[in-house]
Amino acid sequence: MTVRAAVRVGRAGSGVLAAAAVLVMLTGGVSGAEGGGEAQRTGVDGALGAGPGGGAGGRGFDMRVEGRFSPPNAFVPSSAVTYDTELVPAAARIAVEQRSDHFGTRVAARLRGLVPNRVYGMHVHTASCGADPKAAGPHYQHRASATADPDNEVWLDFRTDRHGNGSAWARHGWGFREGGARSVIIHDAAGGAGERAACFTVPFGSYGRV
Repeated sequence: MTVRAAVRVGRAGSGVLAAAAVLVMLTGGVSGAEGGGEAQRTGVDGALGAGPGGGAGGRGFDMRVEGRFSPPNAFVPSSAVTYDTELVPAAARIAVEQRSDHFGTRVAARLRGLVPNRVYGMHVHTASCGADPKAAGPHYQHRASATADPDNEVWLDFRTDRHGNGSAWARHGWGFREGGARSVIIHDAAGGAGERAACFTVPFGSYGRV
């Protein structure tokens, strides 16, 4: 699995731009509603790179990570774990992208090799994946709440096409807390609940309003 992360820092009107890029090679598994007055939007699109830019002065955080699913007991561990190989077959692929700036955060996902013409649920969770589906913890919430709410959480429900491919995105006017979001869980049904079919550990970053 390859993680590419970049943090852009700029100063408006100064003409000075400093950039730092980090390339991290990860092999094996990775352990582990107040919304600022802005409405959250979710939808399906065909490209991970269609989100907002780095914001004023080039400030922002960009991250993209890819994985291939394998069972928890696979000989070669993976950060993408399938708990139900009928719904998420071994060797199915996932890519997740985050783009954050002072205006908010956009998370997008693209999946390949799932069951054709099927609806799945997917949410950002608080902990890294493990052999136990519960290891990823609960949904990430912007503000602690007893109810599941797409305005307060990151929902990425999607429907696959006839080839078993799907994509989705969600946008919010807030950012993740540092270390607070660590994975996405694929559920067997759309909405706020459902059995955990697969998990992908993602290095979400903190930037902007949290």
